[in-house]
Amino acid sequence: MSYADKVFKNMVRNVLENGISDENLEVRPRWEDGTPAHTIQLFGVVNRYDLQKEFPILSLRRTYWKSAWDEVAWIWQKKSNNVNDLSSRVWDAWADESGSIGKAYGYQMGRKTACNGITEEGLKKAFGDTVFEKNSDGKYLLDQTDQVIYQLVNTPASRRIMTNMYNIPDLADMALAPCAYSMTFLVNGNKLNAILNQRSQDIITASAWNLVQYALITYAMASAYGYEPGEFVHVIGSAHIYDRHIDLAKELLEKEEHDAPSFWINPDIHDFYKFTKNDFRLDGYEYSDFDHKIPVAI
Repeated sequence: MSYADKVFKNMVRNVLENGISDENLEVRPRWEDGTPAHTIQLFGVVNRYDLQKEFPILSLRRTYWKSAWDEVAWIWQKKSNNVNDLSSRVWDAWADESGSIGKAYGYQMGRKTACNGITEEGLKKAFGDTVFEKNSDGKYLLDQTDQVIYQLVNTPASRRIMTNMYNIPDLADMALAPCAYSMTFLVNGNKLNAILNQRSQDIITASAWNLVQYALITYAMASAYGYEPGEFVHVIGSAHIYDRHIDLAKELLEKEEHDAPSFWINPDIHDFYKFTKNDFRLDGYEYSDFDHKIPVAI
């Protein structure tokens, strides 16, 4: 079986056997029919994956990894908060009449802030002839994706290569508070390691999806800027299974596992913004049939 299958099954079993129900509490999420969407959950789950060994994708059921990339590129490359810029429809339920999800996700990644220690020489090294604005104090303004790239190119020993979309003053203007909200990158030797912090994880709906998304971000950043992919660590605050997903979870535990596919990334791309879904390939990706439509709690 793929290592991702092993981790997923262990996590699901752990939640089913040891998770705590919130049935006695008032909860925010609702099913489409208005019924409260309760969960059983564990606190503080940490899953680790060696990106050198294999690409972390489930074979217990199919993960539409190209669509997963499209969504995370919508956030990290386009820095958009409008569903009209997204090829899938996964965010439609949270969008307003104009397509906006408010000051969430791509809005936060694209917000420019004044940065210390940024030099014209460093910008040219990282971004070529791209022109960056300055504030009234003469400091360059970079958004969060650009700050990561700048540091990977110019200051790889930094322990501050981070992003954070959980901006508390803006939460009231977000359609949904970010679930996968923070990345921390650390260069160790010539390997690029990464931590994804996630406050809340709907395991059956989105666990495989988020894993693939942020593994791809790590592979892309590593490949573009001269590093080997290292370890990817997924830290989950609330790892939960919804009440209407329990039978689906048990069925997934019985599914046949397959070997992990071979992963290829285009070695000619040296600019994170140039990556598209066609610059990745999963050769030999096999998966078990799982044809259920999974209900989503809103």
